[in-house]
Amino acid sequence: QVRMVESGGGLVQAGGSLRLSCSVTGLRFDYYAMGWFRQAPGKEREGVACISWSGGTTHYADSVEGRFNISRDNDKNTLYLQMNNLSPEDTAMYYCGAAEPSRFKCVVVTAMPTGQEFGYWGQGTQVTVSS
Repeated sequence: QVRMVESGGGLVQAGGSLRLSCSVTGLRFDYYAMGWFRQAPGKEREGVACISWSGGTTHYADSVEGRFNISRDNDKNTLYLQMNNLSPEDTAMYYCGAAEPSRFKCVVVTAMPTGQEFGYWGQGTQVTVSS
């Protein structure tokens, strides 16, 4: 049984930082491309960042480029998202997702994934940024 558990969310002031983690069990973690997504109330899900199975390739949404950093530790089966210089516009529920190589690799990315390519999801962690 696949289990993906996000943690690290919380309330932070604008300009602050948070580090999200996603612990994965039940699948071969180093086989899957991984991604972070977010969804704010009344808005569609947005792809924030993705990372290839090896961690060698990453892509970011324009809105977070230069502020967020996605990484993974395949030995610990854990995905991370370091978020710096947070703004109230970053307030959302953040989810991690796993994509099989046949569906998405996060190698050549012309547009951030919408999540349809991702077959496994965590339950989400709330990030709230106050002004």
